[in-house]
Amino acid sequence: MTLPRILVTRAIYPDVLDHLGRHFEVDSNQADEAWDAATLIAKLQGKVGALTTGGDRVDAALLAACPGLKICANMAVGFNNFDVPAMTAAGVQGTNAPDVLTETTADFGFALLMATARRLTESEHYLRAGQWKRWRYDMFCGSDIHGSTLGIIGMGRIGQAIARRGALGFGMQVIYHNRSRLDSATEAACGARYVDKDTLLQTADHVVLVVPYSAASHHTIGAAELARMKPTATLVNIARGGIVDDAALAVALRERRIAAAGLDVFEGEPSVHPDLLTVPNVVLTPHIASATERTRRAMAKLAADNLVSFLLQGKPLTPVNALPSVVAAP
Repeated sequence: MTLPRILVTRAIYPDVLDHLGRHFEVDSNQADEAWDAATLIAKLQGKVGALTTGGDRVDAALLAACPGLKICANMAVGFNNFDVPAMTAAGVQGTNAPDVLTETTADFGFALLMATARRLTESEHYLRAGQWKRWRYDMFCGSDIHGSTLGIIGMGRIGQAIARRGALGFGMQVIYHNRSRLDSATEAACGARYVDKDTLLQTADHVVLVVPYSAASHHTIGAAELARMKPTATLVNIARGGIVDDAALAVALRERRIAAAGLDVFEGEPSVHPDLLTVPNVVLTPHIASATERTRRAMAKLAADNLVSFLLQGKPLTPVNALPSVVAAP
């Protein structure tokens, strides 16, 4: 029997590849080469499925060039690399990897928040450069986390997990803004109160962004929004690049319009706006919010299981689009 052919676009755990190999003929990129759009299209020829990552753009042009493609399983909770309407029109299933990274990402978001507020990166650079000669009463004074006001923009699974950490663990006053307000029971469980966006920006001591990326959320935080924040406030982005206007943020940081920022995602990543590299009051990490061994394995396994379940049984586990009819591949 001929096995369905699939493509794994980036290096993943060998045991996950072995799992896929029991069901499919697998073409994998274990060399982790950087593929451009044309190479990705060429590699997808003859494939019915692909295990993708956030850097793999699946758009109308790719779909037209790969008529045999039936599913793209993203190894990420976000799927802004998918043109979902185009995929639906082409009859291509999209899936993502929700839930398995919620708590780990929330942990990291809180770690980045604390590092930003307490100026960890800035003070470490100072120490490593041999500049620490004596103690001073105001040396690297940051801002408190406990008892402060935490503002969360985007109150999905991860936003709620961050809210619980803030309210229950640090006694923070938690306010949030979302496209739709949560039910009262969920608000109570998170210890969070709904406010409009302007109120959040003007009130919060620490603003954390966890909103999905879309055309509507592009530059959710730009120069105007930064101007509404307190000069003592911090901003943390663990959502997606493009949610923040990085150029405007660099200006605000340099001019101390806000106190500090912590960024795990960037516009045009892996490139980082050069001005962000020249300001001291920013903590920068290379998109690692979900990077624990257990979580990354769970993400890879869920993406693989989506391929198996859809291609062999016609049932995606975590779909991001609804197809008119789902038929298992032969």
